[in-house]
Amino acid sequence: MILLIIGLVVFLGVHSVRIFGDGFRSVQIARLGPNPWKGLYSLVSLAGFALIVWGFGEARQHPVFLWTPPFWMHYATTVFALLAFILIAAAYVPGNRIKPAIGHPMVAGVKTWAFGHLLSAFSLAGFVLFGAFFVWAILDYAASRRRDAAAGVVYPAGTASRDALTCAVGAAAWFVFAFWLHGPLIGIAPFGT
Repeated sequence: MILLIIGLVVFLGVHSVRIFGDGFRSVQIARLGPNPWKGLYSLVSLAGFALIVWGFGEARQHPVFLWTPPFWMHYATTVFALLAFILIAAAYVPGNRIKPAIGHPMVAGVKTWAFGHLLSAFSLAGFVLFGAFFVWAILDYAASRRRDAAAGVVYPAGTASRDALTCAVGAAAWFVFAFWLHGPLIGIAPFGT
């Protein structure tokens, strides 16, 4: 569990610089340059992610069970995961109307994913992992929206066809991950496949 917590602190810590230290970030980018900053940011993020994966894997070997979720709860989790994939797609598919409506669909997607997984998290490690991402996403979303409001950010309008494309891309990615990748990569097959 210690490695999981260290990984979360490192990964979410580096992703929280804009929330708690935007001025520090600006100074470091000016001092180092944008590309070295991105490189350092990426290396620290990768190290934190590796520790999360390692720590969560170790914690699953000796689970501490908190509760037994109802059987149907994992279906609710899959619906939230589908919504999360669509929101994440909205961050990258240009010209959709979801991004202007949500503001920061990537962070909203992480928040939706984490909340959905908290519903079916039955172990302490799962609660720590998804709870940490959920709290981080709430804080980051609020900070990002405040920055947008202060800067007068206006997202370009989108079209219904781009909304449909966004939903199709997100749903296809969710389908591939849920049915083919989640089991081999995570160790839990959401649909028993």
